[in-house]
Amino acid sequence: MDDRALSPEEIEGHLAELPGWTLVDGRLHREYAFTDFSEAFGFMTRAALAAERLGHHPDWSNSFSRVTVDLTTHDAEGVTELDVELAREMETLSSGNGSS
Repeated sequence: MDDRALSPEEIEGHLAELPGWTLVDGRLHREYAFTDFSEAFGFMTRAALAAERLGHHPDWSNSFSRVTVDLTTHDAEGVTELDVELAREMETLSSGNGSS
């Protein structure tokens, strides 16, 4: 996978296919809302396994039924294809689980 930082145009192209994701302070950003803590924590558990498989870990936090995620590749000093791939994985994992 390409480990270079993506251009602003490349990032915008990816954001078009990632509903709910935005670019905030040079990071891919998304806030998920679930119906309760168990669903939020379950999502984080599944996403943690996907992140481990990809060898790429999010900056994220949880407060009751909300999960806030920021993705960037520190070594590349920006957003890379790896961040986009993890965002796609998270979207798949959140589908049908009460998130918005």
